Amino acid sequence: MIALFRESLTHAIMITGFVFVMMLVIEYLNVLTQGTWQQGLRGSRWQQYLLASLLGAIPGCLGAFTVVSLFSHRVVSLGAVVAAMIATSGDESFVMLSMIPGTALLIFFVLFIIGIAAGVLTDFLFGKKAAKWAGACHELDLHEEEICHCFPRGHIAEQWRHCSLARGAMSLGLCLFIFGLLSGQLGPRDWNWIKGSLFLTSGMGLFIVSTVPDHFLEEHLWEHLAKVHVQRVFLWTFGALFLMHVLVDYFHFTGWMRENQLLLLAIACLIGLVPESGPHLVFLTLFTQGAVPLSILMASSIVQDGHGMLPLLADSRMNFLRIKAINFSVGLLIGIVGYIIGW
Repeated sequence: MIALFRESLTHAIMITGFVFVMMLVIEYLNVLTQGTWQQGLRGSRWQQYLLASLLGAIPGCLGAFTVVSLFSHRVVSLGAVVAAMIATSGDESFVMLSMIPGTALLIFFVLFIIGIAAGVLTDFLFGKKAAKWAGACHELDLHEEEICHCFPRGHIAEQWRHCSLARGAMSLGLCLFIFGLLSGQLGPRDWNWIKGSLFLTSGMGLFIVSTVPDHFLEEHLWEHLAKVHVQRVFLWTFGALFLMHVLVDYFHFTGWMRENQLLLLAIACLIGLVPESGPHLVFLTLFTQGAVPLSILMASSIVQDGHGMLPLLADSRMNFLRIKAINFSVGLLIGIVGYIIGW
């Protein structure tokens, strides 16, 4: 049991570290570019489906938040929101990339295609009604971008002379994470593209934390990422890994799971309705253990959308339920088809 605890803890630290640095990089790039990548959504329907699904496929929730905000302003269609929510896996995308990088990229591509198809079909079936479903034009309480000089030349040394707790804590954490990678305590023991990617992204994260101005560090990285997302990702990851190790290695539930895949498929889709990405880790971990097939993981990925739908839940509960119902139907259908054809 102690060995399982240690193995789960080590993997959880590695995964959480990777998730954190990837969040740092994406947050940095989003503020650095002033969110100009969002403007393409204000185009034709086909352009909306394509870009909404693409934004959803980008790890994290920023793309999903953008699409929801524009839907609230009647800029994009209901189908575009469906496309984005099917394509997104929220913060779990980072975890999937760290645990099953090759398979994760395949899943993201398939979700991207399914998202576009589902978006087109949604507007075809509900086009006129969906126009009435869009909420009145008002601002959602989303993370607004602001002008930020992300590399303040001439002030970096001064920032370190008056180093804040946030900068010191994150820099120390990233240095320890990099040391763990170099010493072989975290990640693959041998150097390969996975370990190289972990080392490269960690170095980028350390550069960002070391150079950004205090305001950006405090508001965007410390308060938004480190204090909220990191602990949630770690607790869910560690809990899911440890639970699956116990179920598979001690109680030998693998056989039961393989014999009750349709029941697990239904459970995965139902859990996906929860606007929280953490529960998806259970099915991701089951997949890595060989206890469930790709079809169940795919169905779970389709239905769940991380935190992407939370702004819509606050704005319009009926639209939230409508989109969730559509995604649930698509996920269940894809899962059943996958079960029938044996993948």
